[in-house]
Amino acid sequence: MKFEIDIFKCLPGKGEGFVLRAQFAATGCAVVLFGPSGAGKTLTLQTIAGLLKPDAGAICIDGTVLFDAEAGVDLPAGRRGVGYVFQEYALFPHLSVWDNVAFGLQPVWGRLARQQRRRVDDLIARFGLADVAALKPEALSGGQKQRTALARALAPAPRILLLDEPFGALDPLLRVRMRAELRHVLESLNTPMIMVTHDTDDIAALAETLVVYERGQAVDIRRFAPEDREAKQHWVADYIRQFKGEPHEYEGADHTTCQARRSGCHGWAAAGVVCD
Repeated sequence: MKFEIDIFKCLPGKGEGFVLRAQFAATGCAVVLFGPSGAGKTLTLQTIAGLLKPDAGAICIDGTVLFDAEAGVDLPAGRRGVGYVFQEYALFPHLSVWDNVAFGLQPVWGRLARQQRRRVDDLIARFGLADVAALKPEALSGGQKQRTALARALAPAPRILLLDEPFGALDPLLRVRMRAELRHVLESLNTPMIMVTHDTDDIAALAETLVVYERGQAVDIRRFAPEDREAKQHWVADYIRQFKGEPHEYEGADHTTCQARRSGCHGWAAAGVVCD
């Protein structure tokens, strides 16, 4: 799957506020947006999902235009075909695990069709939630909450899955297990993902394409073979060694350096879009 992101967004705040200028193209089934907190990763995820509207630019997923400011295209979130897992999972506290997973399939009127109920049961089984299917979120462990959130996001069979730091609330040992479970489930369902993280272990475990963020910009893209953990770990070690808090570029044969000052595919930078 190919992801083409070229967005500009100004957010008010103290001083000049925050400016997101994200421009990159990525391919593969596992794209990881990596960088320090506050770099613009979650904002990028929200624009892809349709939860935040860019001021300018375009978003295209595998040939489908989700947003194009110049053409006046802005698909509603419900028509974008994305599943979203929030940082804190955002489970409905009054619903059982089964009903949380089924939520995205519920019709306005009536009950779920037999095929939809089978879909929910299948996901409950895949994520090992059968024994807690009748429980409310308050009775679940951290891992069970995460599995429930993942199953709910996957229930409508989205084209892509968006994950915002999905392992941040888990202890280190559980993170290792959940990374393996996530990869296995997404491969079995043939569902691509874009994940936001600032945990370097997520890169080694999951990234096929890595997009590095700094100060609201995508500054570097790396592509890895899915099983090449050694190359990923080498990059992580080099990043930690070189990162001093200032913008920089990395040397390597298989990467692309993105310059935010460069005109995007729709030319918002050249057009002089500025933040008031």
